[in-house]
Amino acid sequence: MRKEILINSVGNEIRIAITEDSKLAELFVETPEKERMVGDIYLGRVARVMPGIQAAFIDIGMPQDAFLHFSDISNSQAKYDAMLDEDEDDDDEEFSDTEHADKNSNGALAVEQKTKAQKPQHRQPREVNLTKGQQIIVQITKEPVGKKGVRVTSDVSLPGRFLVLLPFDGKVGISKKISSFKERRRLRKLVRTILPQNFGVIVRTNAENQDEKLFLQDLESLLETWRKVEKSVKEEEPPALVYKDMATTSSVIRDLFRDDVQRVVIDDKKLFKEIKAYIKVYSPEWIERLEFYNSREPIFDNSGVEKEIATTLSRKVWLKNGGYIIFDQTEAMTVIDVNSGRYAAKQEQEQNSLRINLEASREIARQIRLRDLGGIIVVDFIDMEDDKNKKKVYDEMRKEFKRDRAKHTILPLTDFCLMQITRQRIRQSIIHSFTEPCPTCGGSGMVQSKTTIMSRIERWLKRYRSESKELRLRLQLHPSMAEFMTNGRLFSYRMRLMLRFFILLDIEGDKSLPMDEFHFISIKKDQDVTADFLN
Repeated sequence: MRKEILINSVGNEIRIAITEDSKLAELFVETPEKERMVGDIYLGRVARVMPGIQAAFIDIGMPQDAFLHFSDISNSQAKYDAMLDEDEDDDDEEFSDTEHADKNSNGALAVEQKTKAQKPQHRQPREVNLTKGQQIIVQITKEPVGKKGVRVTSDVSLPGRFLVLLPFDGKVGISKKISSFKERRRLRKLVRTILPQNFGVIVRTNAENQDEKLFLQDLESLLETWRKVEKSVKEEEPPALVYKDMATTSSVIRDLFRDDVQRVVIDDKKLFKEIKAYIKVYSPEWIERLEFYNSREPIFDNSGVEKEIATTLSRKVWLKNGGYIIFDQTEAMTVIDVNSGRYAAKQEQEQNSLRINLEASREIARQIRLRDLGGIIVVDFIDMEDDKNKKKVYDEMRKEFKRDRAKHTILPLTDFCLMQITRQRIRQSIIHSFTEPCPTCGGSGMVQSKTTIMSRIERWLKRYRSESKELRLRLQLHPSMAEFMTNGRLFSYRMRLMLRFFILLDIEGDKSLPMDEFHFISIKKDQDVTADFLN
C-alpha cells in the first residue's frame, strides 16, 4: 500500500491529507478558530465534586468547566499535589506494558499513551480526596463535543518522537506494535539505563530499531519540557495554561511520518523548512521523502483530494455498484443507512444484497476514518437472511477497521441486519471544521412549514384580541413569509386575518429574522408585544 501525506496551506487554514493508494484516507484541518487542544496541560481549580456521578468539574478558564472522571485521576496524585505544596501520601501504581493511539482534535495526533481506553468498561466506585477550590494539574484528553466541555485527566503525559514521558511513574511500557521479542528487550534495557528516577516512559512504535543517541535526545527534550511545566505551575495562578502541545501539522509529522509513508509533499515554503529541520534531527534517513510542491495547479486538485473532500461533506455517498450510503449525525450517535439504489436486480436477491453490503462495508470504514466519526455508530445494512452472509459482512468490516488507529469495538449484525460500532471520540467530526450550524434551521435541516407558522400567528392574534382593544399592529417576519402573506390582493392571508380579527395589520419583511420567527409591534405604543401573548 502506497501511503502519502499532503499538506496544503492557504491563508490561516492548513489542511493535511493522508492518502492510501492515491485514495483519501484521513483529513485534518487546522484554523485559528478551531485550534487543537488535546495534550494541553492546565493548572486548574476544582469547581465542583459530584460523587454521585463519580466525577469532578475543573475550572481551567474555558466557558464550560472541564469534566474529570474519578477513574482519570492519577494514582500518583500525591506527587502532583506536592508540586502545588500539598502534603499527601504517595499512592503509586504499576501500569500495563501497552500503548494506545489517540486522535487529536483535528484527527491529526496519534499519541501512544495511557488513556481511559485502558481502563475497564465496568468501573468500580472510587473514593477520591478532592475538595472545592483545590488546585489541580490536568491534561485535556477530549475536546468539546456539542454542549459538553473538554474531558481531562490528572494522569499527565508528554509525547515525543520515540517516547511518551510519564512523570512520577517509574515503569516502562513498550508499544504492542513492536512484535520482536529481541527488539522489545533491547528497547526496555536501553530506556532503563537513561531514564531518571521517578519517571516512566512508553516506548512508541517509531522507536523500533532506532539508535540510543536519538532516544537520549528525545528524552532530554521531554525532561526539559516537564521542567518548564513545573516552573509554570509554581508561578501561575489557576486557571492557567502551563503547556501547549504541538500544532496539528507538527504533530502529524511527529506521530504519523513512519516507515510506511513513501513521501510528504508540502506546498508552503515556511512549513517545508520547519518540517525539514525537524526530520534532519530525528530521522535524517527520511529527508529524501520530503518534497516541496511549487506547481501552479493546487496540490489537492492535482492529487484528486479536493473532489474527495466534497464527498466528505455530503450526506449521500454513492457506491460503484449503484448503491449508496446515507450519513445522519446527531449529538448522541451517527446512523448510517445502506441502500441498493440503482442496483436492483430481482434475481438472486440475497447475493445482490451481500455484494452491496460488502462494498458498503469498505466505504463505510473509510468514511468513518475520513470524517473522524466517534461515539456510537449504527449501520443499517440491506436485509440478508443467511447468517453466513452476515458474518462475511462483519468480517469485512473488521478487516477494514484494522487500519484505524482509534480504539473501536464492532459487534456482529443483528437479526435486523444492524451493526453497532463504538469508536473513540476525541472531538467533533471533521465536518465541523468546514461547516457551521445553519442560522435558519439551527443545524436540523428542517424549518417549520409556512402553514404551521400561519397557524401560530393566528393563535397569537386570537389571544391578543381577547385581551387588547388596540386595532393596529405591525407584523415583522422573514421576507419569504411576508411575501407569502401578501400574495394576492383580495384573498391574501393578510386580508383574511384582518377580516377575521377585525384589525389593521401592516406587514414588514426582515432579513435578520429566522424563517419560523415573527414579531408583533404595537404601533400606538411603538413596542414589541409578541412575548405578552405567546403560549
